[in-house]
Amino acid sequence: MRGREVFVVDAVRTPVGKFGGALAGVRPDDLGAVAIKALLDRNSALDPARVGEVYFGAANQSGEDNRNVARMSALLAGLPTSVPGSTLNRLCASGLDAVVAASRAIAVGDASIMIAGGVESMTRAPWVLPKPAMGFPAGNAELYSTTLGWRMVNPQMPSAWTVGLGEGTELLAEKYGVTRDAADEFSVRSHELAARAWADGVYDRAVVQVAGAGLARDEGIRDGVSAAVLAKLKPVFRRDGGTVTAGNASQLSDGAAALLLADAEGVDELGVEPLARITASGVHAVDPQFFGIAPVQAVRRALERAGRTLQDVTVMELNEAFAAQSLACLSEWTELDPSVVNPAGGAIAIGHPLGCSGARLAGAVAHHLAASGSGVGVAALCIGVGQGLAVTMER
Repeated sequence: MRGREVFVVDAVRTPVGKFGGALAGVRPDDLGAVAIKALLDRNSALDPARVGEVYFGAANQSGEDNRNVARMSALLAGLPTSVPGSTLNRLCASGLDAVVAASRAIAVGDASIMIAGGVESMTRAPWVLPKPAMGFPAGNAELYSTTLGWRMVNPQMPSAWTVGLGEGTELLAEKYGVTRDAADEFSVRSHELAARAWADGVYDRAVVQVAGAGLARDEGIRDGVSAAVLAKLKPVFRRDGGTVTAGNASQLSDGAAALLLADAEGVDELGVEPLARITASGVHAVDPQFFGIAPVQAVRRALERAGRTLQDVTVMELNEAFAAQSLACLSEWTELDPSVVNPAGGAIAIGHPLGCSGARLAGAVAHHLAASGSGVGVAALCIGVGQGLAVTMER
């Protein structure tokens, strides 16, 4: 990262709730406030008025997360009204985009201390009714769910670009030869590693509770799941020979995450040892239907800018949008040790609250590097409509 060095001072997240689950009654702006307030509470030396800005990612913004949820969450968390807030939307990577934007603000000297994160309540995402161009049109009106995926598609978009995310993953599975068995085995690994990480206390430092939710850990983790159990599930998008099932795709989820970022002066002011240093970012775009493969070049670009290679990576948090999508990316990263990817489980087990996930991954990388004492980390996500985003860190 050019300019001033940028450090991750702290990172927190809520447990991730299942769609319609334990966090269903919590508004997204309140979820975001939980994560921000936890950073303030945990860092007593921080004068809240010293926060330059709050950047938050949110992919929906059609319901209770409207009107700049970053600003709303900051106010609800008790930050002074003098602290501005801005909400970013890069769909699945919105939370990581917020981290990139905040780190750039610090790097160029616009701020010394920033809060970056993301939030999503896919449970509470509303149905929307488009406003007619004229009053009282004849005929029926159609409601659109804003939970996930394409809606109100521009008819000028080529139909090949606007296939659903699941069908796009099936296209990748065909192109990269990903089998149903491989996808199910990958999913079992995600659940096993997530369950083990929680049992071993890996998430104790990173996760903060949502008062009244009664959610002690990520809600979507399936203890004891096996490939034999997953094999019984029917494909969702291609009934005959499809790869993607409910068991090898990320779950619709609710959650929030936030990171405290600072330059060297800010770190000294806070009197803490940072978790990690942000070194670079990379973004890449492909044909929209092949969105799932876009992280491949995004990661390579970020590592090149950081002066590192895939062989240097000691931990990678790759968002498991779909098992087949993740496996397609891994097949391109032949130099990467696959054991360093998602060592504490991924989105197939944990869940994928869209705007939150990128910040969750960045926080996970930072905490892993701090626990290891040294290393090179990467956080990366694929993004609907054909993009990928990656951030590199070191300690």
